[in-house]
Amino acid sequence: MAAKAGRMAEGDAVAAARAEQVALLTRIEERLRWLSSWTVHNANNIRAKRDGLKVGGHQASCASMTAIMTALYFHALRPQDKVAVKPHAGPVLHAIHYLLSEQTREKLERFRGLGGVQSYPSRTKDTIPIDFSTGSVGLGVAVTAFSSLVQDYLVAHGQLAEADTGRMIALMGDAELDEGNIYECLIEGYKHDLRNCWWIVDYNRQSLDATTADRMFRRFDDIFETCGWRVVTLKHGRLQREAFQRPGGRALEDWIANCPNADFAVLTYLGGAAWRERLERDLAGVRGVKELLADHDDAALARLMTNLGGHCIETLLDAFDAATGDQPTLFIAYTVKGYGLPLAGHKDNHSGMMNTAQIEGLRAELGIQPGEEWDKWAGLGDNLAARLEALVKDSPIARKAPEHRAPAVPVPDRLPVPEGAVLSTQAAFGKVLYDLAKSDAALADRIVTTAPDVTQTTNLGAFVNQRGLFRRQELADVFQKAKIPSAQKWSAHTAGQHIELGIAEHNFFLLLTSLGLAAPHFGTRLLPVGTVYDPFIARGLDALNYGCYQDARFLLVGTPSGITLAGEGGAHQSINTPLIGMGQPGLESFEPAFADEVALLMRWAFDHMQADGGSSVYLRLTTRQIEQQPRTDDSWEAGAIAGAYWLRPPLPGAKAAIAYSGAVAPEALAAWEELQDDLPGLGLLAVTSPDRLHRDWSAARAARWQGGARTPSHIETLLGELAPDAGLVTVLDGSPAALSWLGGVKGHRISPLGTDRFGQTGDLPDLYRTYRLDTHAIIDAAAELFLA
Repeated sequence: MAAKAGRMAEGDAVAAARAEQVALLTRIEERLRWLSSWTVHNANNIRAKRDGLKVGGHQASCASMTAIMTALYFHALRPQDKVAVKPHAGPVLHAIHYLLSEQTREKLERFRGLGGVQSYPSRTKDTIPIDFSTGSVGLGVAVTAFSSLVQDYLVAHGQLAEADTGRMIALMGDAELDEGNIYECLIEGYKHDLRNCWWIVDYNRQSLDATTADRMFRRFDDIFETCGWRVVTLKHGRLQREAFQRPGGRALEDWIANCPNADFAVLTYLGGAAWRERLERDLAGVRGVKELLADHDDAALARLMTNLGGHCIETLLDAFDAATGDQPTLFIAYTVKGYGLPLAGHKDNHSGMMNTAQIEGLRAELGIQPGEEWDKWAGLGDNLAARLEALVKDSPIARKAPEHRAPAVPVPDRLPVPEGAVLSTQAAFGKVLYDLAKSDAALADRIVTTAPDVTQTTNLGAFVNQRGLFRRQELADVFQKAKIPSAQKWSAHTAGQHIELGIAEHNFFLLLTSLGLAAPHFGTRLLPVGTVYDPFIARGLDALNYGCYQDARFLLVGTPSGITLAGEGGAHQSINTPLIGMGQPGLESFEPAFADEVALLMRWAFDHMQADGGSSVYLRLTTRQIEQQPRTDDSWEAGAIAGAYWLRPPLPGAKAAIAYSGAVAPEALAAWEELQDDLPGLGLLAVTSPDRLHRDWSAARAARWQGGARTPSHIETLLGELAPDAGLVTVLDGSPAALSWLGGVKGHRISPLGTDRFGQTGDLPDLYRTYRLDTHAIIDAAAELFLA
C-alpha cells in the first residue's frame, strides 16, 4: 500500500508540475501574440510614415503560430536543433528573442524600417540568431531536409559527433504544401534515408486567396507516410477532447470532422452565438448536445470550438515529447488563422490588421496599461513575471551557443594547369578536380560535389571515381562487381564525397546551400562544388537566390553553355545566364576561355568561398575544345581575377579593340589577326568576368557620392589605353548586354555581338554564322564602327 501511495504521490507531483508548466507557457503564448501584434500595429499606425505606403505585417498569421512556437522554443527545442520559421511568423520569432533579451525594443519599433527587424527572418540582415532565412515559400522548408543530410555527411566523415546532432525543423504554413519543391525534396529525402527532420504545419486552412480544399484533409498523411515519415495529427485540444467524452460529444466530434473549412472559418469569425445557432440546428435531437452547449456561455463555446491541437499547449508538449527517435516527422497542427484576435477566421485576415480600437481591446484583455506595450511582462504582477523570466532563462534554447567560426581550409598557392594543346574549359575543370582528388591536400578532403543527374556529362566523373559516392549504407557497384567494363567506378560508402541527386534543380541548389552553411551550422567547413547544365540554372534560380541571400558559400559550374552546344538545340542553349551571373548578389561569376584561366579561377574561388566578405562563385564553361594560349609570364593572372586582361595589348592611343568572353575566343583571335593591319595597334581584351568588372566600375562611380576617394576601376584603367574616340566590338555566346555596357565606361563607340534569340540545332560554323558570332561578323562589326 505504501509503495502504491508513493507512486500515486509521485504521479500527482508530475501532473502538478506539468499543469504549472502549461499555465506558464500559456502566459508566454499570450505575450508572444501581443508583442507580435503590437510590433506590426506600431509600424503601421503609430510610427511616422513618409511615403504613405502600408508597411504590412501578418498579425493573423503570427497568431496562428504562437502556441506552436511557444511549445517548441521554450520546451522542445534543444541547443543543437535548428529552425526555419514560417516567413509570416517572423514577428513571433523576434518576440521570442525579445523575451530572451537577444532582441532590442529599438529593432522591434523599426520593424520593416531601415535597420530594423526584417519582414521575414534573415540570416544576413537580422541581428538575432537565425538558422535559416525564409521568405520564398517552400524553400525554407525543404532546406531543413538537406541540412539534415549534410549533418549525416559530417557524422559519417568523423567531423561531427553523433551526440551533437540536432533536429532540423521547419515551421510552415499549410499553403506551403502547395509548393512543388517540397515534394521534390520528399522524394530525394526518401532516397537518402532522411532522418532528424521535423516539419510542423500550421494547418489553419486559410491562404491569401482561399481556404484549403476540403478533399486534402487526409491526403497529406498518405503522401508523407509513403515517403517514410511519421505523421502526427494534432486536431483537437484538451478542451475538445474532454467535451467529446460527454454525452453528445461523439456527435460534436463528428460534426467538427465533417465541417467544411470555409464554414469553420465563418463561424469562428462570427463567434459563440453563431456557433450555438449552427450546432443547435445541425445536432438537434442528439442526446446530450443541448446540455453540453448549455454548460458554455457564448465566450466559452467559442473557446471550445476553436480549441484545436495547434493552440493547446498541453497537446503540443505531449506530441513533441512523444516524437522520439530520428524518424522524420510531420506534425499537422490544426489552428485558426488569427487565433485570439478579432480577425480570427475572416477570409481577408491574411493581409488585414487590427484597427486602433481592436488593438486597444486586446491590450485591455491582457491587462496591459497604456505606455507599457513594450514591457515584457506588463500586467502580470511581480511574482508571475519572475516565474516567467526564470522559465525563459532556463529554457534549453537560452543556452544555444553562437554560430561557429570554422577555421579556413588551406588552399595551395597554385592548382596544376591541365596539360593539352587543345582543351575545353569543362574538361579543364574536370582535370583540376581529378588532380585534387588524387592528392592528399586538405582541400581535397573538404570538397563535396553534387549534380542533378548530370555528373558524367559535366566532367565530375573522374572525381567521383577517385573519391566515391556518399551513402550512409555501403552500396556496391554491381556492374563493376560483374566485371562489366565501364568508365564509372562509383562505389557508394560513408567516406564518399559526391552526393548524387535526381533531376530537380531546386534540390540541387538547396543542397548546395546546406553544404555551404556547414561552417556556421556545424563548425566544419565544406567546399561544395555543384555542376548543372547552364540553361537550367534558370529552373532553380529562386533556390540559387535563396542560397546567396543567406550567404551560403559554394562553387557553381554551369556547363555546357550557349549555342555552342550546337546539336543540342535551342532548349539547351543558354542565353541570359551571363546576366544572371552579373545581377545575382552574393555570387561572383566568370566565363574563362582557357584551361590555365580555369585553374587560376578555381583556386581563387576556393579561397574566396572562405573569406570574410567572400561569396559563392559561378563558372560558365563550355565543351568546345580550343587551342590553348602560350604564356610567357603570369602577369595576366591578376587581371583575369579582376575580370579582364589584354590578351593582345593595344598600342597607346589605339583606335579600336575587340573584347570577348568564353567560347568565342578563337573567332575573336582570328578577327584580331585579320584586322590588325587595317587597325594599327588593335587590342584584344579577354573578359573573364563581366560581373566583377561591372561591380568594380559601379563601386568606383559610387565612391564620389558616398564620400570616398575616387579610384579608377580596373576596366577604366584597361580601356584608358585606347583613344577617347576608339571603337569597341564585344562578343560572347550569350546576351550581348553582358558586354555592351563597356562602351559607357570611357564613352567609346560600341558594336555588341551576342545571342538574344532562341538557338536551334546545327553545327558550329552554321550557328556562329547565323547568330553573328563568327570571325566575319566581328570584322563586319568593326567595319560598321569606322565606315558608318
